[in-house]
Parts: sequence; structure tokens; C-alpha cells
Amino acid sequence: MVAKASAQQRKPARMGSLPRPSAPQHAPALPELDRLIHERIRLGIVSALATNDSLSFNDLKRILKTTDGNLSVHARKLEDAQYISCSKYFEGRVPRTQYRLNAAGRRALSQYLDQMEEWIRLTRED
Repeated sequence: MVAKASAQQRKPARMGSLPRPSAPQHAPALPELDRLIHERIRLGIVSALATNDSLSFNDLKRILKTTDGNLSVHARKLEDAQYISCSKYFEGRVPRTQYRLNAAGRRALSQYLDQMEEWIRLTRED
């Protein structure tokens, strides 16, 4: 059973008892972040591929400390956006998956990093 709040508890605070908000100041417009890359696993994938010619599925899974399913879902989103390419082949009888960062992915990552640097610069300004 939920107890009802007493009349004393439901009463709004008096206007004079609350601190008044200061007058709004002009806030600089922050750059829009690429939502596709901004997610942690996807940012990890494109960052890892930016510093390596290619990486296997297992390499990415180990680097990002994630599960097979999680990595698959996020890699597929980046593939669909044509940020990364995926090649599948067999090594003997063992299936292998290799990922590379495409030119569009490099551009998107570069723009994302520029946007983040702008956020940081604006945040540190006095």
C-alpha cells in the first residue's frame, strides 16, 4: 500500500525560498555529432580500423571486450553506411571475417573527431 503525501508534503515551496535562475546567456551552438559513430562500440570499431590496415572479427572482439552478437550488430550498421567493408573467407575449414575502414569511414571519423574537438574547445572556454 502506498501512503499518500500529507498536505504539508504536497505544498509547493514558496517562491521566495527557491534560488532564482540567472538570466540566460548566449550559448554557442555545438556541432552535431555523427550518431552512427558516436555509439561506443561503433566508435571503437572505426578507431581500431583507422590505426590498422584491417582487423579480424576476433581481433575486434578482443580489443573492444564485447560479445559476438554485439560486435556483429554494430559492424553491420557500419557496413550498411559503407564506413567499413567486410570480407569473409575460409582458412582451411575455419571461417574468417576481416574488416577494413573505407574512405567514407575515414572521412566520417575525421569529421567526428573535429566535432568532438570543437565540443572540447567550447567546454574549456571561460
